Amino acid sequence: MRRALRHPGTVGTHEEHPSGLASDLRAAVAGDVDFSTTARALTSMDASNYRRVPVGTVAPRDADDIAAVLEVCRAHGTPVVARGGGTSIGGQATGTGVVLDLTRHMNRLVSLDPEERTAVVRPGLVLDRLREAARPYGLTFGPDPSTHSRCTLGGMIGNNACGAHSVAWGTTADNVRSLDVVTSRGARLTLGRDGRGAPPGLLDLGGANLALLRTGYPEGLPRRISGYALDALLPERGADVARSFCGSEGTLGVLTQATVRLVPLPEEPVLVVLGYADESAAADAAAGLLAYGPLTVEGMAADLVRGAEGLPRGGAWLFCEVDGAGAARRLVRAADALDAALVRDPAGQRALWRIREDAAGTATRLPGGEAWPGWEDCAVPPARLGAYLREFRALLADFGLRGVPYGHFGDGCVHVRIDFDLWTEQGVR
Repeated sequence: MRRALRHPGTVGTHEEHPSGLASDLRAAVAGDVDFSTTARALTSMDASNYRRVPVGTVAPRDADDIAAVLEVCRAHGTPVVARGGGTSIGGQATGTGVVLDLTRHMNRLVSLDPEERTAVVRPGLVLDRLREAARPYGLTFGPDPSTHSRCTLGGMIGNNACGAHSVAWGTTADNVRSLDVVTSRGARLTLGRDGRGAPPGLLDLGGANLALLRTGYPEGLPRRISGYALDALLPERGADVARSFCGSEGTLGVLTQATVRLVPLPEEPVLVVLGYADESAAADAAAGLLAYGPLTVEGMAADLVRGAEGLPRGGAWLFCEVDGAGAARRLVRAADALDAALVRDPAGQRALWRIREDAAGTATRLPGGEAWPGWEDCAVPPARLGAYLREFRALLADFGLRGVPYGHFGDGCVHVRIDFDLWTEQGVR
């Protein structure tokens, strides 16, 4: 049985010693409260350059536990960070307060409806578990980051994750139907379209700034996933409160459950690998391929695929998945590439995709030094990516730095790991 709070408290109460916070949390939640050195160390880092040591961790069992943690921490003036798989590359899965580990207990697939093509998930469910459950029905969840074996649906909603198939199936926000959340003040909301679940004042905020929301966001930028998606509240966009929550990194509330959309798997996936002289040439070509309906347009250059086999001639490549041999041939005719390879064999496709999925690790281990995250998901309109990469390479050279851009060329978005000197005081400055 859940125990009552001993000290309800109020917002702004002076923070007590962590031991008092821990005891209050243990009295309030049914889940696991762990303030040990080991637990704090394990949650002090994500996949970024940052390290922030929390005061403790809680693995909540359900939405009631999450509400109780927020109430106790509000009384103590302690911040709360909701953590999924810890795959974040901007430090957003770390914090100095209480970290919620949502993977231990809140990791279920609640239901899957193949006719409606929807699934109901808890926030700690790992993406690959959802994909495995959907595959027998010929379905999948569209967004597929390279960390699919460990990233969670809650984390993907928190940072509006995308992945290789976003040119076909969009971002996580495009694949969310409704969200159950608990706000920092303890309100429990179910967010959806047509203003459903909007907290007081949110729709008024949108209504009072219609002109700014309609003109202030850049056009033609499919990977605009940073900041608050307030334009989702526009009436012509369905006043979609759930969509506006995606990408808010846990700052608007803690997700407890989500209903997400599933999409059909391609019936005959063919991987078309296109070779170009260099990465800028590949980037210049990527935007022109979108009209042919590829499911992926991923780019990488020779300095990332050292020693890889099975690639056509070139110094850079686009990995374009299509559905069917006919679509593959049409894409090759339109590509104006130096060389091309069509890979139908599933094992061959997996081997080549493994190069892309391992790119973050490969890009970190540059010959003669270590590279670091920190220039990730930089995005421009796809037609401008080639020019961007040329200027970016020149900028690196001006500062005597090296980096290996790769990623979602069809969306105008790249990852880069750069060999900044983060080992010395001068380098950090």
